[in-house]
Amino acid sequence: MKLQTYEVVIRPLVTEKSTHQAGVQNCYAFEVHPEANKAQIRNAVEKIYDVKVLDVRTSLRRGKPRRTRFVQSRTKHWKKAVVELHPDYRIDLF
Repeated sequence: MKLQTYEVVIRPLVTEKSTHQAGVQNCYAFEVHPEANKAQIRNAVEKIYDVKVLDVRTSLRRGKPRRTRFVQSRTKHWKKAVVELHPDYRIDLF
């Protein structure tokens, strides 16, 4: 599937873990389109944030079960990407 550059990265994940990884390992976490592959994620992050990407790690996150009164439902499934940058580059979002 051919995705546009700005369709690949949905949002950055700003959590305690991702903030720590950004400071120590120069790795940044993003929620990405479920059908995006590592090459598309690398190209999108490099183009959007003007950085050099060394490595991309992805994982599929399952939705969690939720209950509202008498109805059982689930949160959505989503894909997470952890992007490691070249030591000379930083993303100021985190």
